Amino acid sequence: MSSVRRPVVAGYFYPRRREDLVKLIEWSFKHRLGPGELPSPVDRGERLSIGYIVPHAGYMYSGPIAAHAYYDLARDGVPQTVIILGTNHTGLGEPVSVYPGGKWETPLGYLDVDGEFSKSIVKYSNIASLDEQAHLEEHSIEVQLPFLQFIFANRVRIVPIVMGIHTLDVANDLAESILRATSELSRDVVVLASSDFNHYEPHEVTIKKDEAAISRILELDTQGFYNTIIEKNISICGPGGVMTLVEIAKKLGGKPVLLKYATSGDIAGNKAAVVGYASVKFTRTR
Repeated sequence: MSSVRRPVVAGYFYPRRREDLVKLIEWSFKHRLGPGELPSPVDRGERLSIGYIVPHAGYMYSGPIAAHAYYDLARDGVPQTVIILGTNHTGLGEPVSVYPGGKWETPLGYLDVDGEFSKSIVKYSNIASLDEQAHLEEHSIEVQLPFLQFIFANRVRIVPIVMGIHTLDVANDLAESILRATSELSRDVVVLASSDFNHYEPHEVTIKKDEAAISRILELDTQGFYNTIIEKNISICGPGGVMTLVEIAKKLGGKPVLLKYATSGDIAGNKAAVVGYASVKFTRTR
């Protein structure tokens, strides 16, 4: 077997045992803040989805919000490749780290990395590098994989990208590189921007801050989004991935749709210091 990236947050962000993990994912879909029912995946859809912003906290907190993105994706058919834009919480590895190949393991099995796509992105980028180090302890990509496996099993390939620099220039570079690689390889691609929103402030403060940032996203205003999170001190932990996805959507003529927003306080009850979570879809217009 080629190199395997083992799970590092199983038993922490989500259960280690397969049976428990499946139950918690099902709970996320059925939760009152989730879609309310299990998804019904289809083999072939219209592929209206360009990508999704999806949270990456522990499933007990953000799972129901993340489930909205995966519920929608399940109805759009099985993509060939899912690009997952994570954020670098650890400081390890290259500034923009594209996983080069092999497999990623979760309690639900293995997913193949689309190494050809990884190499194509790096070829077109001025900053991205093939690198495994940034991924060794990073959770923001790993937590998306069981949801993908729940709806598609092992039928999709992934391109994990960890971003340690969150600027407009880097987002533009990576967006253009992803689009050029998609065209070169003729892939059916969906992009996931893995990000939580404002962190560890009171519920009402977080809602107000996140509404300001999300409004810019829904306007496809990347510069406005960047300015807003700086000016209002909004502690979004994956702004680079969000901006990259917004730029991709802009170039493809996409339209953003807010699927669901809530905070950890809405789920856990403690609203003194919460984290904001959003699922946002970027869809092609018919």
